[in-house]
Amino acid sequence: MSSASSKRAGQRRFDSLQQEAYLALWRTYDRLRMLEDDLFTSFELTAQQYNLLRLLKAAREPVATLALADRLVSRAPDITRMLDRLEGRGLVARSRSTTDRRAVLIAIRPSGLALLDRVAGPLRQCHHRQLGHLSASALGALIALLSSARAPHEPLDSPWA
Repeated sequence: MSSASSKRAGQRRFDSLQQEAYLALWRTYDRLRMLEDDLFTSFELTAQQYNLLRLLKAAREPVATLALADRLVSRAPDITRMLDRLEGRGLVARSRSTTDRRAVLIAIRPSGLALLDRVAGPLRQCHHRQLGHLSASALGALIALLSSARAPHEPLDSPWA
């Protein structure tokens, strides 16, 4: 019996250890995400928009829309609308591929890079508030455990695999 279950002796809160682990993960995500949402809101961004800008900066060259969608931390069912918003703010630019006219390439603009620079310090502070109470070894163990839990559900070509 898990520690959470044993606190309520005789009262069954979860159908299985898997359910308890999943709900604990979901609750943790919700608590940590709340801090991040507050930060990104102050920069008029969502976490997905930030992640997209971060990926474009790392790529150092325009990236096809579909390839960009595959690299995001979480699925973005409406990447076109997200790109519309970022382009409307002048943070990214779209262009057609010269080799495949069907492909739309996305590049980060200098204003997008400048926004990432402004977000960087406050985001480091946010991450410290989220997980700074854990030791480096605990963080390493957590990363390994999350990777192990996610592995059977990741596509083989995923950068997260």
